[in-house]
Amino acid sequence: MASEKAPAGTMTPACKSALEKADYYDHAKTESWNTNIINSILRSLISETSTSPSTPPTYKYAVNSTIIQHLLPSPIPKVNPSATPADTKPVAATAAPAEQLASSSEGEAVKSEGASCPSAQQPVSKGVGRRGMHSATGAYWNNEKDGMWSFKYEEAAGRGMDVVISVIWIAVA
Repeated sequence: MASEKAPAGTMTPACKSALEKADYYDHAKTESWNTNIINSILRSLISETSTSPSTPPTYKYAVNSTIIQHLLPSPIPKVNPSATPADTKPVAATAAPAEQLASSSEGEAVKSEGASCPSAQQPVSKGVGRRGMHSATGAYWNNEKDGMWSFKYEEAAGRGMDVVISVIWIAVA
């Protein structure tokens, strides 16, 4: 396993299964989603590297699952001289959890007829909706036997989130 990459074939089914009923990011469900993803990947890795059910695998594993919420569109500040009609578009009013309220330039939540979202009349900047993230991992180990691998589950983007999985394996013997 040390010279191989952890198979994406293990990661994709784990993410797909955990998120199959998720239509959007729901913070209350992220712990469950992460737990299901991690446990599914661990079961698969242990099964793939154990020589028999009574023999432990030849590696120890650490799996990390990170679910990142995409930003909701933010209204353009009331005075934005650089914004042109081509740079803006109206946002349809849809319901969203209270913690996902968009903020105006004054920091006040914007609501539209009971829905927790930007007003349908409020234009928003193009390109909003993604958060920046950088992650790095370092390790001191035997490069011949140990390793790490990262995977991004691309299908989650259409649900307003990014899912990034990291797997670390360390040889037992």
